[in-house]
Amino acid sequence: MHYPIQIGRISVTFLQSRHETGGAFDLFELIVPPNFYLSVPHLHRDYDETILGLNGIATWTINGEEIQVKPGQLLTIPRGTVHSQNNLHNDTARMMCLLTPGLLGPEYFRELAATLNTDGPPDIAGIGNIMVRYGVIPISAER
Repeated sequence: MHYPIQIGRISVTFLQSRHETGGAFDLFELIVPPNFYLSVPHLHRDYDETILGLNGIATWTINGEEIQVKPGQLLTIPRGTVHSQNNLHNDTARMMCLLTPGLLGPEYFRELAATLNTDGPPDIAGIGNIMVRYGVIPISAER
């Protein structure tokens, strides 16, 4: 049985991880609450991401262009592509995320949750270190 990982108000539930797929892919459900901004521009160094909209509308920014992903729509983000994601709407956005190959596993999200789900201001350097260790490269706004 797979349990949700709560990262603040965001929920990530793995259906299959790199552990079950021999590293072929990670597949997880991502739930983002209404009017929630998590815009952290980044790129994935070593894997591609495919998003399938299930409920609500997620707004992805790909290389500076906003793309809305609605139920039934697919968005492919090749490795090395700068992107971020927000829910700019009044309904919860729910989507499936497929990472190929599978390199993150639930460990990445559990580490982020442990860093973010504490009292006080977020440890930005700690979050950045976790991201880089898993090949998720944060991109500064000045770029």
